[in-house]
Amino acid sequence: MKLLQLLREAKESFEEFAKTRGEGAAKIAANAHEKGGLALLTWHHFKVKAPYYKKAVEGKLDIDKAKKEFEETYKKISLDMSPIEFQREVGRLEVLGELLIKNK
Repeated sequence: MKLLQLLREAKESFEEFAKTRGEGAAKIAANAHEKGGLALLTWHHFKVKAPYYKKAVEGKLDIDKAKKEFEETYKKISLDMSPIEFQREVGRLEVLGELLIKNK
């Protein structure tokens, strides 16, 4: 019985982590969007994270797909990107990395 309880707590902990991080990212994105101007780069960085946190909270994040997407994202980040593309991809890399590390 203790093993099942530990597994439930670990799952809840991952989901709670994703919920808290998602709420924080949403708040930062909203503030950056409201501020406008150069802060919109921050908006792009944090907005991209929302669907990943949402999937994690709902227990729908496919870890194998997330690992593959992390590697693909890592490989495509370059200095040839626009600032917006760079912020989006670094934000994607960051959220995937956070969730994969937390899921270990």
